[in-house]
Amino acid sequence: MIALGFLFGREPAPLLGVDISSTTLKLVELGRSRDGSYAVLHCAIEAMEKGWIADGNIEKFDEIAEALRRLVRKAGTKTKNVALALPGSAVITRKINLPAGLGEDELELQVEAEAAQLIPFPLSDVALDFCVIGPSASAQGYVEVLVAAARKERVSDRQGLAEAAGLNPVIMDVEPYAARVVARRAIERLPNRGANLVVALFEIGSTSTALQVIRNDEMIYERDQPVGGQMLTQLIARQYGLSPEEAEQKKKTGTGLPADYPQQVLQPFLDTLGQELGRALQFFFTSTPHNKVDHVLLSGGSASLPGVAQAVMAQTGFATSVLNPFDGMALPPHLPPARLAMEQTSYLVATGLALRRFAS
Repeated sequence: MIALGFLFGREPAPLLGVDISSTTLKLVELGRSRDGSYAVLHCAIEAMEKGWIADGNIEKFDEIAEALRRLVRKAGTKTKNVALALPGSAVITRKINLPAGLGEDELELQVEAEAAQLIPFPLSDVALDFCVIGPSASAQGYVEVLVAAARKERVSDRQGLAEAAGLNPVIMDVEPYAARVVARRAIERLPNRGANLVVALFEIGSTSTALQVIRNDEMIYERDQPVGGQMLTQLIARQYGLSPEEAEQKKKTGTGLPADYPQQVLQPFLDTLGQELGRALQFFFTSTPHNKVDHVLLSGGSASLPGVAQAVMAQTGFATSVLNPFDGMALPPHLPPARLAMEQTSYLVATGLALRRFAS
């Protein structure tokens, strides 16, 4: 059995969560007090140039490895163990039923046999892992097993990046799973601790927005919508004659832009964003028996924009809030509050990876 980097395992503390997205690297390290509350020990973001990562593939290994070294230095952490994640599109996951009571070796053989039927490429090219979820709800005497598989080179590329930066990769997760770890904490604050609620989680990235619809901690639908924060950067650059770099910086800080920016540029973008997210939900409704969601959660870099929740709620008609991954956590005093307010929604996946330290 070739393990997918201890995807479902636990590793001893301490642990870094590092999210490698298309435009940035993000790092989070968490601690926990005796009362069980979490604390952010370190966090940092490092920008990458366009094209270094394309469609989730590492295109500029040396440049990204150096950016990762800078990220670790910027964060100020001495921790070496790191949890990484693959994009959901790079991993095949399936739930299967297997007879209860199998020994570990027998279970591995059964999983490999089932995986050979599920995966459209040779097992010799695959990194594979599995997790026994519990008794099967549909087959008495069986257990439900979650199987995850990815091409070896996708796993080794990220492991190699960590090692080149002086880190020790101990967990390889899947980005949507890491995001749901954080979403679970937010959903539990909804009425009845979120039981039986249908919740839409949007992660608004640079060029696209990932939707997961979650019910009782299970993803029941997913979709990528082609809208992201880069659209606003382009609008700012065109409207005010700025370079893309200048526009991105001013967008992030919210300073240095003309007085007409909120009405002439920001609000039209938020309206478009709301319409696109509403369109993604319509695809969900037409593809499933559902015709509504109980709550919408927004995260990702652009979720920090002022008025984004109100704009999405106005366009979709559903209660909407911003998911701050650090909500309820003690924050490091050395980090400026303004920087945290600007960045914290970007740390969704990195925080989910950092929380693997405390997985039971």
